[in-house]
Amino acid sequence: MSHSSTPAYAHITREEALKIKVADDFFPHYDYTTLKDIDFVICKGEGLLKHSLLWAEAKKGVVKDINESFVQLILTIGKARAKLDEVPPKFLGAFDTEKIAFIPYNAVLDVFNQNDFNWNVTPSNYNTKEFKQLYALVQTTLENSALLYNFNDKRSLKEFIKNNFSTHDSDIHKIHVDRNNFTFVFEKWSRSVYPSININWEESKKEDNIVAVDFFLADLISDNNKTLKEKLSVVLNTDHYLVKIPPEKHATRKGLFQRDLLYPVDFKDKQKAHTQFWNIYERPPKEEYWDYIISRRDLLVPQDIRERKGSFFTPQIWVEKSRDYLTQVLGENWQDEYYIWDCAAGTGNLLTGLTNYRHVWASTLDDADVKVMLDMAKNGHFLFENHIFQFDFLNDDLNGDKCPDALKAILNDPEKRKKLIIYINPPYAEATNTKTRTGTGSNRERISKDHKIHNKYFDEIGVAANEIFALFLIRIKKEIQGCILAQFSTLKIVQGPNFVKFRQAFCSELKSLFVVPANTFDNVKGQFPIGFFIWDTTNKEITGIKADVFNANGEKIDKKRVFVLHKKDKTLNQWIKTKYINNNDNIGFLHTMPPDFQNNVAVYIINNPPFYKKNPNFKRGTYISEKNLFECVIYFSTRHCIPATWLNDRDQFLYPDDSWQDDTDFHTNCLIFTLFHGQNRISAEQGVNHWIPFTERDIGCKSAFASDFMSRFIAGKIKPQEQTGTLLTERKSLIPTEPLIFSEQAQAVFDAGRELWTYYHAKQHYGQNININASYYDIRKYFQGETNGKMNKTSNDEAYNELLLILKEKMKNLAKEIEKKVYLYKFLLP
Repeated sequence: MSHSSTPAYAHITREEALKIKVADDFFPHYDYTTLKDIDFVICKGEGLLKHSLLWAEAKKGVVKDINESFVQLILTIGKARAKLDEVPPKFLGAFDTEKIAFIPYNAVLDVFNQNDFNWNVTPSNYNTKEFKQLYALVQTTLENSALLYNFNDKRSLKEFIKNNFSTHDSDIHKIHVDRNNFTFVFEKWSRSVYPSININWEESKKEDNIVAVDFFLADLISDNNKTLKEKLSVVLNTDHYLVKIPPEKHATRKGLFQRDLLYPVDFKDKQKAHTQFWNIYERPPKEEYWDYIISRRDLLVPQDIRERKGSFFTPQIWVEKSRDYLTQVLGENWQDEYYIWDCAAGTGNLLTGLTNYRHVWASTLDDADVKVMLDMAKNGHFLFENHIFQFDFLNDDLNGDKCPDALKAILNDPEKRKKLIIYINPPYAEATNTKTRTGTGSNRERISKDHKIHNKYFDEIGVAANEIFALFLIRIKKEIQGCILAQFSTLKIVQGPNFVKFRQAFCSELKSLFVVPANTFDNVKGQFPIGFFIWDTTNKEITGIKADVFNANGEKIDKKRVFVLHKKDKTLNQWIKTKYINNNDNIGFLHTMPPDFQNNVAVYIINNPPFYKKNPNFKRGTYISEKNLFECVIYFSTRHCIPATWLNDRDQFLYPDDSWQDDTDFHTNCLIFTLFHGQNRISAEQGVNHWIPFTERDIGCKSAFASDFMSRFIAGKIKPQEQTGTLLTERKSLIPTEPLIFSEQAQAVFDAGRELWTYYHAKQHYGQNININASYYDIRKYFQGETNGKMNKTSNDEAYNELLLILKEKMKNLAKEIEKKVYLYKFLLP
């Protein structure tokens, strides 16, 4: 690529002028416009057929790193996606006064399918953790896929545009559907065509397991309104659909038959909306996309159905990794020496690419997914057709008519069972959710109780029966005992407190485990680990293991000790319950949550119990007084001194050794850490603030505080007659009788906190209205303000921002000191 040293548009100093000039010079036969916050859009077509070819980010001057512009554009698109009523373009672009770069949109498509990524950040702020996280995620893709042209090399650039942005009249036709945009087209179809289909959707979902995506696929894979794939669950037949009702569902229809019953479904509007929609989009897509789009049916199935049925996709990177580990455990020839059954197969991608299909079976609850697999088998890309069957693993009989005879022969032979691998990524729905745990909602109905396996094994596995994947595992253990179980799931199977009883019943040997970030699965929300477990289901106690840890790119980054929580192992919450007090003469309330990192966000200190938790039988928290203050701040600090990550998300906090009781440095460090932590939400607006650690003179306050409890506690001046409250179990008093001695790290935090309090109280001298009893929470709220009931992250007061930054840096150092003792006293196992 030849170019001169001077950028072609160096004379242009305004970004808008640069965009207009680039559009005029290189895209004269296209429409240049803007779209939401995307500031350079190239389109073609007219009316309903108008669609984008390029979305680009423009920068005046010369940028050093064009990848940063791409990341800004990706963040802009991600932030605006809910409002973008547009099929995405063929290319994304970024340019400045010197150069322009293009990448195919589908090169970064998976980025937009991330779960729990915070898109609500300012795209132009390159210093946010989200920007840096996204840059790291897409850097390799950008470097490998970007096509870079210098504006001085006009010939090459125009040739590229000519070859990829054709403007011939014959090319201005219906919009093509491909693997890049079919999910967007489905969303548009759902708004346009879905309401016009004459069917009771709720009844159809319950009775026939047919959902909107099946009608969309019938439409998409069609020509002249005739579906081209016979084995789909729904086919389009000119002016109506034919829904295939499987034999086991016929009893609710018109009698019993041995093959699918074709049930006609017409349109409410004589097919008007349907015709208008498909006048815009080209059908069918190129045949090379058919199998991919159908196999990714899971992307278009409602989330609640995917959770319950397992209609989701295991990322290929982890499929391949799982087979590497099966090879390590079972040997190089495992595919020839073992039989394989995926009893939660979905559309079967976990089995794709296996080499010995004679030994492989696939079943799933959803008949539509069965038909997808049968279609794949018909094309010779998958299993034998008679090895694919509809089977409700949590209700159907293993020896019933649905299960193939060859597979039943293996299930019923103890020796052959030893050579059977149950290879699954099972459904993960659970009856409880966040609202259940926090007391603001109830269990979701029909998640687990409607299954025979739930009723059969509930007494053995307890509340673990609320989770679908646990029901799969316990049936495999109990009814296919001796097999090899290779499964994906969360780590709660070995770590979760609610799975203690399950582990007693499951008692299998964990042969191998690797863990990966959950958000690499497009059906999973949250920042936590997903593991691939290989079990020998003979009767052996579950023991811990060192698991291999992989990042999102499949790179091995660490080893992690996975501790197994047994009945004999007590948790941190069991410890703090021995420190509960029940009295109204208190200084606050410690709100507790189940003892793992994922629940730390709901561990906080407030003036009084939450309104829905004032029931005297409520056990999730304790009042705080001088008698249990140190225990409460130790609990609080232990939970918060170590940042939560996706990898430690399910790690359990444990009942500590008693040796913590004699470590006064540890006690004091935890007290100071708690006083200046954001989850300490004590507020003078909610009652008397007993948590001011300074005297009035320390911070230049000329009026008396409503309470000087904390400064007197620190000074060792709490008198015996002032001591209140009754501990559930009595032990030697930790109430200090001498002034507390601070560690170097605690003193640094205390000093930084005093500077912040002093700055706040100085506002009174300038006539500003402050609350002299303000807590740390109140001071932050004063300077940072609130938006929609949530405290803003920053303040316009730069002096305050600097003081807060210093305090937080000192808090990080203190947290590291506390962290050492957390492992020393076995609150956590290393």
